[in-house]
Amino acid sequence: MKVCFNQATTMKKSTLEKDLEFCEKYGYEQIEIRTMDKLKDYLETHTIEDLANYFKSSRIKPYAFNALVFFNNRDEAGYKAIKDELQYMCEVGQKIGCKNIVVVPLVGPEKFTKSQIKESSVKVLNELADIAEKYGIRLAIEFVGHPQCTINTFGQAYDIVQAVNRDNVGLVLDCFHFHAMGSSMEDLERADGSKIFILHIDDTEDFPIGALTDVDRLWPGEGVIDLDAILKTLKKIGYSEMVSVELFRPEYYELDIEEAIQIGKEKTEAVVGKYFDIE
Repeated sequence: MKVCFNQATTMKKSTLEKDLEFCEKYGYEQIEIRTMDKLKDYLETHTIEDLANYFKSSRIKPYAFNALVFFNNRDEAGYKAIKDELQYMCEVGQKIGCKNIVVVPLVGPEKFTKSQIKESSVKVLNELADIAEKYGIRLAIEFVGHPQCTINTFGQAYDIVQAVNRDNVGLVLDCFHFHAMGSSMEDLERADGSKIFILHIDDTEDFPIGALTDVDRLWPGEGVIDLDAILKTLKKIGYSEMVSVELFRPEYYELDIEEAIQIGKEKTEAVVGKYFDIE
């Protein structure tokens, strides 16, 4: 299992350059790059070629872009913007060797039926997959464990992935989101591990289902999520590709960047290493 760093964990103070420097120092194999801010900031003073050259000469490699947001149940203008953004991500991804893009469902107050959500998601994902496929890039749906997200459980997301039935469309399993809306362990046990492209590791405080938000996240092993059950099940269904530490906790943003990156690696390995060999 390769250990990856998600830039949300140091989002408030750090930069892509600093995250890469300290991730390289502490032995991370991969990084999830935030395209909405950290990559944009980097490109103000660097080029895509600079980034590609960095990865060619470094241990750490780009694993995913995070994220293409609100892909489903959009109006025509919103959908065009999504396709344009995906095209850009694919072009950059091909240049730097990043082969995965996290895609996030619509979150907001407007209500849609389950059938409307599934119909839109399947249609859009097939069209987006056509674009990504030309670049050898995979799309990973990240269900969000919040009542206002259109896709908010593992079972719902997996059903959509099965309906799409494309080799380059799979899932992000974020342990926080899995717990936050009470996703079913039975659904995970029945899943094909090869359809999980990304594993986000985290923990959380003991708030009720439906009340949790990203700021409630904790370092892996310090909260109430049954990470042991999730990891055991993932091993059983054949998942072993990578694990990415992703936190959004305000207190952690006050830590020294190097310290946060070091802690993230140590906490992740302590939890995941009980079930998987760490590369």
